[in-house]
Amino acid sequence: MKITPLLLCGGSGTRLWPLSRKSYPKQFVPLLGETTLFQSTAQRLSGKGFNQPLVVTNTAFRFIVVEQLATAGIDPSAIMIEPEGRNTAPAILASALWLSRNDPDTLMLVAPSDHVVPDTQAFHEAVKAGVPAARDGQLVTFGITPDRPETGYGYLELAKKPKNDKPEAIGLKRFVEKPDEAAAKKMLASGEYLWNAGIFLFSVKTILEAFEKHMPAMIGPVTESLDQGECDLGFLRLAPGPWSGAADESIDYAVMEKADNLSVVPYSGGWSDLGGWDAVWRDGEQDESGVSTSGQATAIDCENTLLRSEDETLEVVGIGLKNVITVAMPDAVLVADASRAQDVKKAVNALKKKNAKQATEFRKDHRPWGWFETLVGGDRFQVKRIHVHPGASLSLQSHHHRSEHWVVVQGTAKVTVDDEVKLLTENQSVYIPLGTVHRLENPGKVPIVLIEVQTGIYLGEDDIIRYEDIYARS
Repeated sequence: MKITPLLLCGGSGTRLWPLSRKSYPKQFVPLLGETTLFQSTAQRLSGKGFNQPLVVTNTAFRFIVVEQLATAGIDPSAIMIEPEGRNTAPAILASALWLSRNDPDTLMLVAPSDHVVPDTQAFHEAVKAGVPAARDGQLVTFGITPDRPETGYGYLELAKKPKNDKPEAIGLKRFVEKPDEAAAKKMLASGEYLWNAGIFLFSVKTILEAFEKHMPAMIGPVTESLDQGECDLGFLRLAPGPWSGAADESIDYAVMEKADNLSVVPYSGGWSDLGGWDAVWRDGEQDESGVSTSGQATAIDCENTLLRSEDETLEVVGIGLKNVITVAMPDAVLVADASRAQDVKKAVNALKKKNAKQATEFRKDHRPWGWFETLVGGDRFQVKRIHVHPGASLSLQSHHHRSEHWVVVQGTAKVTVDDEVKLLTENQSVYIPLGTVHRLENPGKVPIVLIEVQTGIYLGEDDIIRYEDIYARS
C-alpha cells in the first residue's frame, strides 16, 4: 500500500522577515541551497512507496505551487485551494474526505512544507516504522529527539523510553505546550520527551473516525465546502461559504490532544522547522568562528554571526560582530541580536502599524506568467522589470489611468495593441497609450525580460480591466 503525502503550504513565516513575507513566505524561498523548502519536501515524499502528493494552499500561492512542483519534476494528484486559512484541522479533514471517495483505507502522511530534513533515507525509515501502527488504527506522529532545551517547540511525552536507536512506533502519553527554559531542561534530561514536529501518519478511515468522535461540528461545513467546490484550471477550489463555518483549529487541539489511539515514532536523523534566523544560522554552513554568510556578504573578525545579502548588487560587510543576525534585502534590512531572533515578528507588526509595504510585500511580485520588480517610482511615473516565462501570457487588458512603454531586453515578445499584433525582439520597443487594449505573450523557448515605463495620474495594480485571461483571474 502506497502512502499519499499531504503537503500543507499556506503559512506566512513572519519570523524569517524580511526574506519571508506574507506575499511570498519561507516555504517558497531557497533558504538553504538552491532548492526551496516546499520543493525539498515534495521531493522527499516522492518515489517508491508514495503516491502523487495532495497539496493544500491558498489562492495567492496556487501558481507558485504549480511552478515549483513542475521545476522539481513532481505532478500532484490535486491542489486544493482554501478560501481562507482556518489552521490545519479543516485542511486535513478536507483532504481526508477527498481521499476517502477513492480509497478510505489509504494512508496519508501530513507534512508541513517548510521543514528541513537533511537525511531522506532516515526519514523514510521512520515513516516505514510507523506504517504498521497506522494500519492498525493508530494516529501516528513523528517526534524529534531533542538536542537542546528548546522553548520554541511543543513536546510529546512518551509512554516509555525508546529501547534503541532503531525507529519504532511507541505509545504517546500526551502533548505538552511550549515550556519555559527550566521545564525544557528537565524534559531534555529525562529522555522521555520529543519535539512535536507536526508530521502525522494515519489511514483516511482512522482520521475521519477521530473527527467524528472529537470534532464532529467541523465535518458538516468542510464536507459542504468540498461538495460545492469547483474545478478551476486544474485546482480544486473549496466553497467559501461553508468553509467559513469550520472552526479555526489546529489538528493538535481539534483531535490529537483528545485521542487515545496515539503512537509516536522517535526520529533523530536531523530536522529543523527553520522557525527563526537563529535556526537558519544553526543549520547553515559556518566557518571556524561560527560565521555563516550568504550572497554578497563579507565578515571581518566576526563570531557566531549570520550575514546574508539577498541582492547580487548589494554588498553586506560585518566588522567585529558577535552573535548578530543581519539580513539585507533591496527594500529592507534586519539587524538583530541572535538571542532576539524570535522577536522578528514584532518588527513585522511594528511595520504594519506604520503601513509600510515592506511588512508583507516584496518589490518583486510573482504572477502566474512570471514576475515583475519595481525598480524606481515617483510622482506620475514608475519603472518595472518584467520577466515572462516561455509559453506564458499576460491577460488582454487596458488601464484607465496610465500609459506604458515596453522595451524588450531579452527574448522575443508577441505584443497586441488594439487590432495590431507584432513581434518585438531585443532592443525594440512599443508604446501603449492610455485606454488601449493590449497583451504581452512569450511565444518562444527562453524567458522575456523587458523594461516597462508607466506614466499617469494613478499607477496602482488595481487599475486594470481584463478581457481575456488564460489564468481565469477576475
